Amino acid sequence: MRKVLFTILLIITLFTQMKADNIFLKEFKTTNGAIPFDRITTNDYEPAIMQAIKEHEAEVLAIANQQEAPTFENTILALEYSGETLNRVLGVFYPMLSANADDSLIAVSTRISPIISAHSNFVSLNEQLWNRVNTVYKNFDESKYSHEDKRLLDKTYKNFVRSGAALEGAAREEYKKLTIQLTELTLKFEQNCLKDKARYEMWLKKEDLAGLPETAVEAAAAEAAQKGREGEYLITLYFPSYSPFMKYSSRRDLREKLYKMYNTQCTSGEFSNIEVIKQIANTRLAIANLMGFKTFADYQLDNTMAKDVKHVYAMLDQLKKAYSPVERADMKRLEKFASKLEGKPVKIMPWDYSYYSNKEKDANYSIDDELLRPYFELNNVIDGVFGLATKLYGLQFTENYDAQVFYPDVRVFDVTDREGKYVGMLYTDFFPRTTKQSGAWMTNFREQYLDKDGKDVRPLVTLTMNFTKPTDSKPSLLSFYEVETFTHEFGHALHSLLSKCKYVSLSGTNVYRDFVELPSQFNENFMTESEFLDSFAKHYLTGEKIPQDLVQKVIASSQYGAAYACMRQLGFGCLDLAWYTIDKPFEGDPFKFEAEATKDVNMFAPVEGCLMSPQFGHIFSGGYAAGYYSYKWAEVLDADAFSKFKEEGIFNPKTASAFQELLSKGSTEDPMELYVKFRGREPKIDALLKRDGIKK
Repeated sequence: MRKVLFTILLIITLFTQMKADNIFLKEFKTTNGAIPFDRITTNDYEPAIMQAIKEHEAEVLAIANQQEAPTFENTILALEYSGETLNRVLGVFYPMLSANADDSLIAVSTRISPIISAHSNFVSLNEQLWNRVNTVYKNFDESKYSHEDKRLLDKTYKNFVRSGAALEGAAREEYKKLTIQLTELTLKFEQNCLKDKARYEMWLKKEDLAGLPETAVEAAAAEAAQKGREGEYLITLYFPSYSPFMKYSSRRDLREKLYKMYNTQCTSGEFSNIEVIKQIANTRLAIANLMGFKTFADYQLDNTMAKDVKHVYAMLDQLKKAYSPVERADMKRLEKFASKLEGKPVKIMPWDYSYYSNKEKDANYSIDDELLRPYFELNNVIDGVFGLATKLYGLQFTENYDAQVFYPDVRVFDVTDREGKYVGMLYTDFFPRTTKQSGAWMTNFREQYLDKDGKDVRPLVTLTMNFTKPTDSKPSLLSFYEVETFTHEFGHALHSLLSKCKYVSLSGTNVYRDFVELPSQFNENFMTESEFLDSFAKHYLTGEKIPQDLVQKVIASSQYGAAYACMRQLGFGCLDLAWYTIDKPFEGDPFKFEAEATKDVNMFAPVEGCLMSPQFGHIFSGGYAAGYYSYKWAEVLDADAFSKFKEEGIFNPKTASAFQELLSKGSTEDPMELYVKFRGREPKIDALLKRDGIKK
C-alpha cells in the first residue's frame, strides 16, 4: 500500500513540476516574443493545452456568472482578451502539426482534438454567456463605440449563433456530439493523407529516366540515396518529385503508373478515406440542418462575400461559358501537335496533358522550366519577393540568426517599416520532408492585435513550402511555378504583417474565406511583369541577369493553358459544392458521385480507380468546405485590382499605399466596401478574361 501511495505522490509531484516548468504556461521571455523552439518538446503540448483549457474555462465562467449587467466591456471585450495561454500553445501546436508532425505529435493531436472541440462547445454553448452576449447585441448603442467595436460585437454574436448557442435541449446536445465527431473525422482524414502519400514510391533505373532534366535526375538520385539505395532513383508523390516527372518523362507507361498512384491515394487499404469523406459530408449536413439550413453550403455561404449558393454557381457558370469553348479548341490543337510529334494519332489522357502541353509551349515559345531554373536560385528569389514588399510598402527584411527554429532548414527574418519600426517576424520553411504535409501555406504563430494596455502586439508569421531541394552539385533552383507559389503565400504573409487592427478576431487574415485569397493572388500578377522579374532573376553561376528575350517569352506564354487551368479549378469548385449541397445523408458511390459532379467541366473521362475526393484536403480538413470557389472569386478580384496598378504604374506609390490600406484593415470593414474604396467600384470579370487571353 505504501508503495502505491508513494507512486501516486511521485506522479502528482512530477506532473506539478512539469506544469511549473512548461514553457507555454507563461509569456515567452524572448525578443519580440519569438518562439523558443529550443526549449519546446512534444511532451510540453498536451499538459500545456490541458492547463490552458482549465484557465480559459475559469475565465469564461467568471464572465458568464458575474453579477454586473452585461456590457460591451465586461462581456465582449472580456471574451476577446480571454484564453491567452491557450492561444499561445495552440498557435504553435497547429502549425507544427502541419509542418513537422512525427508519430508522437500526431498521437498528441489524436488525444487532444476532441478535448479542444469539447472546450469550444463549453464556451459557445454556455447559456449564461450566450444570454449576456445576446443582451449586449440587442441593446448596443452604436453612438458610444467605434466602428471596429461594432464589427467585433457583430462577429462575436454571429460566431455564437453559428456555433449553436441559440439551440436548446436535445438539439444543443446533438450539436456538441456532432462537432466532436467532425473534429475526429477531419483529423483522421488528414492523418490518412499524410501517411498514405509517404507510402507510395516508384523506384527506377537509369534507363527509365528518358526526358527528365538533370535537376530531376539528381533529385531522384538524392531521394534514393537517403534510403540507402545508391545507383537507383526514387520518384515520390511529393510535388517537387511528382510534377517534373509528369511534365518531362517521355515514358508514357511510367507517367500513367505515377498518375494512377497519385490519384488512388486514400482510396483503399489501411489509410482509405472513402468512408471518412462520407461521414464528414454527412456530419456537416447534420450540423447545417440543426442550424436551420437545408445544406451545409447554405450554412457556410451565409457568412461570405458571395452570400449564397446561387451567386457562387452564377460565377462558376459565367466562367465555364467563357473558358470552356477555348479549352476544347486548345485540346484539339494539342492532340494534333502530339500526333505530329509522335508520328501517329494520340488521344490525350490525364497523364499526358502536362507532358505534351509543356512540349507545345516550348515549341511555341522556346521556353520551359529548365531554361528558367538557373535564374531562380532560392536566395535570389527570396531577395526578389521580399524586394517587392520593399518597393510597394517600404518593408525591410533582415535575417535573424539568433532566433530559434523548429527544423534546421527554417530561416527567420525580422521585418521593419521604412522608418525602421518593428513590423513582425517571418519564418520560412521551404523544403519537403516526411513529417510535413504537401502543398504550400501561410499561417501565424501569433497574430497582430492591441493588448489590454494598448500595446501593439506584432505578428509572428510562417511560410511553409515544398520546393525543389538543393543537391550535392546545385543549390535550390526553383521552377517558375514554385516562384509563383512563393509570391502567392507571401501575399498572405503581407496581409498579416501589415495588419493594424485593435482586436485579434478582426486582424490580418481573419476575413471572409472568399476575400482572404485576394492579397495572395494579387501578388502573382507581378510574375509576368519584366520590371519585377528583372530585379532578382540572375544566373546562379554567372550572375548574368535573366535575358530580356526569356522574360518576354515568360510574359508571352503566360496565357498558355489558361483555359485548361481555369476549367480544372472549376472542376474542384463543382466537386466541393456537390459534396456540400447534398440535402440528405450520402450513402452512394463516391466514384459515381464525383464523375457526375465534374462531368460538365472535366476534359477527361474518369479513370477507373482514380478519385480526387479522398485526398481533397482543402474541402475535407482544410477549412475550404463549400468554399473552394473562393480561389476563382478572388481571382476576379485580384485581376481587377491589378488592372488599377497597370493603369497607374505597377509600382505607383499612391496606388500601393491605397492597397496597403486595404491590407491593413483585416475584417474591420466589410470586404466589398474595402474593395470599392480601393478600386472606386465593384469588381468586374473583364480584367481576368483579358489577362487570360479569353477576351481581347
